[in-house]
Amino acid sequence: MKAVLNGTVLAEAPQDQLIKIEGNWYFPPQSVNSDLLVTSATPYTCAWKGDCQYFGVKDGGSVLQDRAFSYPTPYPESFARVGRDYSNYVAFWKDVQVTE
Repeated sequence: MKAVLNGTVLAEAPQDQLIKIEGNWYFPPQSVNSDLLVTSATPYTCAWKGDCQYFGVKDGGSVLQDRAFSYPTPYPESFARVGRDYSNYVAFWKDVQVTE
């Protein structure tokens, strides 16, 4: 599967390596082009996953704010709900298309 923004591949991995949580596909960290992500200061804590890290996504000369997110250190009890450890997996939001 691929996460694509305006023709640029942000992440790519076989579907069996991704994790689907609440309708979002999470890509393994090694499959994400981290050069295209910019750490965001936007705070968010999910009640069952823990502290979220947002990222801006580079799109040519601009950065689209908070279009990617990850849980670097999710609550350990959330692993049972998800089915495995998803620490540092990255999901994408608005404008980024995830396709097979």
